[in-house]
Amino acid sequence: MRKSLFATVAAAGALAAAVISPGVSNAADTVVTFSVAGGALTLTAPLNQVLTVTGNQATGGITPVVVSDLRRGINGWVASAISSAFLKPAPDPASIPATAVAYQGTAATVTGVAVVTPAVGPVLDTIKPVQTATVVVGSNTATWTGNVTITLPTNVVAGNYTGTITHSVA
Repeated sequence: MRKSLFATVAAAGALAAAVISPGVSNAADTVVTFSVAGGALTLTAPLNQVLTVTGNQATGGITPVVVSDLRRGINGWVASAISSAFLKPAPDPASIPATAVAYQGTAATVTGVAVVTPAVGPVLDTIKPVQTATVVVGSNTATWTGNVTITLPTNVVAGNYTGTITHSVA
């Protein structure tokens, strides 16, 4: 009985192996390929922002500033900003220079994989980094508020001033 049980188990095992593992002569390999396309690196910010004047400063937040990195790569990015002078029109024109404009980005809310770090209070008289993304893997977005402080000169003239803060990303 032991021999017949052993023979039955051995035969069942051989049959299962034949059914589960077909012979190499019945195999066909297919090489499968595909391409993952990368997208764009973009930045958006609101078109208008009103600042509040308290004492000798005009302050407010430009929000939301959003970088969308759909390149699907591992390269980081740097968001920068620059300010124009702030001008008051006639009849008594005046200006506040860009050297009076400071910018502090908040900690960014990030989706995807990226470490985004704000710069510490750059003056926007020339183009300056305001947020830097490192340790990037794949697509990511970062959203923050750019807090703007304009220090008013002691000889500031009353009126409405207009200037432009331009964000960019590369």
